[in-house]
Amino acid sequence: MSDPSKETLKLHAAQAALQFVVPGAILGVGSGSTVNVFVSLLEPIRSTIPGAVAASKSTEAALRTAGIPILDLNAVESIPVYVDGADEIDPDFSLIKGGGAALTREKIIATASDTFVCIVDASKRVKQLGTFPLPIEVVPMAINSITRSIARMGGIATVRAGVVTDNGNLILDVRGLSFVDTALLESELNQLPGVVTNGIFAKRRADICICAGVDGVTVERRPAT
Repeated sequence: MSDPSKETLKLHAAQAALQFVVPGAILGVGSGSTVNVFVSLLEPIRSTIPGAVAASKSTEAALRTAGIPILDLNAVESIPVYVDGADEIDPDFSLIKGGGAALTREKIIATASDTFVCIVDASKRVKQLGTFPLPIEVVPMAINSITRSIARMGGIATVRAGVVTDNGNLILDVRGLSFVDTALLESELNQLPGVVTNGIFAKRRADICICAGVDGVTVERRPAT
């Protein structure tokens, strides 16, 4: 029997995340291809979901198609569960996110949520973050100054061609930085004037990782620290 396809793994991870949807409660929803599969599975239970806060305009559109009302985060008192994917996740459940350029809204909603459920396929599990280029959302006028600052930190930053975020900003994809202390790196990058946020989720890590692989689906809670 051949190994399951990427699309099959995404489906399995998304299906496993349904158990964490709280009936009658607002749902936080991220963005990306695995999240799109998750949203498609919500339609049969849409009557139990009074509304959702979405991390991107594309996710908002998908939720509307599924019949789920869109809510503004400012109008919501609590979000029990936030479901999103990741570009990389390490053993401590720190993440790199932003491959879809929605990292700022994703981080805002994740931080506002009680439980962050991360859905991935096994290729996203890594021993240490940093193989995937680190996305950083940047105010356009600061692109060159931030690129120089990152170079002084040992990194190489490239503007992501043809991409403007939902917030009207640009994305730098960065290689070559040290991820020995992910929380420190997250803070240092966010201190650069003109950075909106970066794609390291170390201060707000995932609480639960649902990982689909060739041997099935695992559901793990973040290790105690």
